[in-house]
Amino acid sequence: MAIPKIKGQDIIDALRYIDENGVQFHNQSTKYTLVTEDGKKSPPKYVIAVAAHITCGADISTDGFNAVEAKNYLQGQGFTIETKQEKFELTISAESIVSTDERFTMDNLSLGDNYKPLGACFRKADGEEIKRAYSKGERRNSNQTLPRIACQVFEKQLAAMSVEDKESFPICKYNPSNDMICGIYSSVDEFKKHRNTIEYLTYSYDNGRQFVIYCWNIFSTIYFVQECLKRFGNPGDQFVLSYREKDEKEREAAETEAAVQEELVQQFKGYRNPFSSMLIESKNLIFRGAPGTGKSYLAKEIAADIISNGYFDDYTLLTDEQKKQVEFVQFHPSYDYSDFVEGLRPKVNDDGTMGFELQDGIFKKFVARARKNYEDSQKSKEAIEKAVSVQESMMDFFAGIELGVDTFKTINGNEFCITSVDDKHINISIPGNATVNKLSLNVDEIRRMLEADVKFTKIKDITAFFGKSFATQAYSYDFAIYKAIKAKKGVVSKARGKQEELKKYIFIIDEINRGEISKIFGELFFAIDPGYRGRSGEISTQYANLHADPDEKFYIPENVYIIGTMNDIDRSVDSFDFAMRRRFRFVELKADERLEMLASLEDEELEAEAIRRMAALNREIASVEDLNENYQIGASYFLKLKTLNFDQLWTDYLQPLLHEYVQGMYDEDSLMSRFAKAYGYQKPSEGDAGEDTQG
Repeated sequence: MAIPKIKGQDIIDALRYIDENGVQFHNQSTKYTLVTEDGKKSPPKYVIAVAAHITCGADISTDGFNAVEAKNYLQGQGFTIETKQEKFELTISAESIVSTDERFTMDNLSLGDNYKPLGACFRKADGEEIKRAYSKGERRNSNQTLPRIACQVFEKQLAAMSVEDKESFPICKYNPSNDMICGIYSSVDEFKKHRNTIEYLTYSYDNGRQFVIYCWNIFSTIYFVQECLKRFGNPGDQFVLSYREKDEKEREAAETEAAVQEELVQQFKGYRNPFSSMLIESKNLIFRGAPGTGKSYLAKEIAADIISNGYFDDYTLLTDEQKKQVEFVQFHPSYDYSDFVEGLRPKVNDDGTMGFELQDGIFKKFVARARKNYEDSQKSKEAIEKAVSVQESMMDFFAGIELGVDTFKTINGNEFCITSVDDKHINISIPGNATVNKLSLNVDEIRRMLEADVKFTKIKDITAFFGKSFATQAYSYDFAIYKAIKAKKGVVSKARGKQEELKKYIFIIDEINRGEISKIFGELFFAIDPGYRGRSGEISTQYANLHADPDEKFYIPENVYIIGTMNDIDRSVDSFDFAMRRRFRFVELKADERLEMLASLEDEELEAEAIRRMAALNREIASVEDLNENYQIGASYFLKLKTLNFDQLWTDYLQPLLHEYVQGMYDEDSLMSRFAKAYGYQKPSEGDAGEDTQG
């Protein structure tokens, strides 16, 4: 594609547009700059892209032409193009630090603020170079690239150090006269206990673990990199950093960005809700307490808080995609394992007869989403690209065949046809087999074969790949379909993979103690244990023998968090299965907590009156010998005042509830009169029955 058709005036208009709107980071030029008479500088490719947009409404895109073509075109239009400054190179070995920029020395580390990194690598003594394996969202060639490469290269050695050695590990200096800043920390929270700043980097490894170190400018972590070489490197190993001097706009932009980030740090002190951090630490949390304390609402607030990374706690503000990270279920006495984990469900067969099929329950489906995200987030870009390419190849193959008509042959010559395909199964018909003329194949098995760097030439190869002692009947048909897809794969273009961001998934169980816990969770009581999250907590489910792969294991990944709610008066916490109880952190919510929810009444006088009446009523409830704080009334009941008055709230909601509490007591009428008086309810006379008594 050539340079778009634009005129000199279009370029002038584009420069005016750029002057008003600026240039995004990814559109900056590294080779050339257009300089106007007033000294302003702009990236040539971006100027042409904006001019084309102004002229014909095209998308602002710099694809289709290179920097040299842009330079030559603009020079031909009479504009001044300057070649950007030369790049410099910094070489770090265990013994020395040498730069091709004479202005830079270890005595002037602060000079690094004036430079932009262009590239970094680890160079072995034999000349082999290792570059950064960038994670999703990580900026290329940033101030943090060099130390991240060091973490990448020496990951195992750094992880193996003791806590004491990590905390004393040299990281950086501001200048030679300053003390050395030390410390490798396991999380941002741990780092901020020692240094509350935004100037840090994180390096993720080994299923979510982290290295967190202080990081200032591109030269600040030279000491860290060099120390890694001294302790873990081989003679001749080097780190190499290339960089150039920043121009004025880049320096101004960097200052602005730093100010904005600092402001965000000041505003964001972590999660909004203190219970959010508690859930992250504990993995499993149960809120217990009086009715009306807003336990269920609080659970959704926490979910929104965590999923939005502390930006808001309003569940309704989550996007549809974010809401997939939350699941809500309410337990009841008839709820069981088949609802929660997996079980047999009736189905109508193709011939009209009734049968049963194994279906996943709500929790298992939810964990599958979280597990996929967790596993995908650990994959390299190359692995993701391969997985996407395989998926496209399979879809292309199945779309190109006529179900129930096109035939295939196994390696033994048995003919079969594919009758249907879904996300989990490939159903086939085998007319020549009198014993078994229908078979359901596992889609995932074929997908794994296609993704593997293994050449399958015989059934024995498949048996070995899946770690089986003997081949199954299905492997012959898997092999035939595998070969058919491979034969067609070449027509599919190379997929562009996108690395998955690790997300948090929150499962909320309302009224958790109303179900028979042991029956519902079954063997999952082991898998949900915070100490056995991940593959260390793998279990076989009750219906594993009916799975496509009977050896399939179930586990709950690290990114799954469980919140339960319960009213102690529905069932005593002492009846909560002990094996389950010790796997949850219990937090009691008292009736007078979370009064802030009453602010939604948007009436200060009404709010104050609600709090006064609630407090008076709860004092009276607590004074009854056979009742306690668990029977008090929480603030969420008073949210009904948005549509009711105080008397209606009493007669329609509070009075029936309290009557249940005292029913059967010898003085229940007297107790109800005491409660009504404390609340401020007076039974109206017949002539007053229609009056509004809201105070």
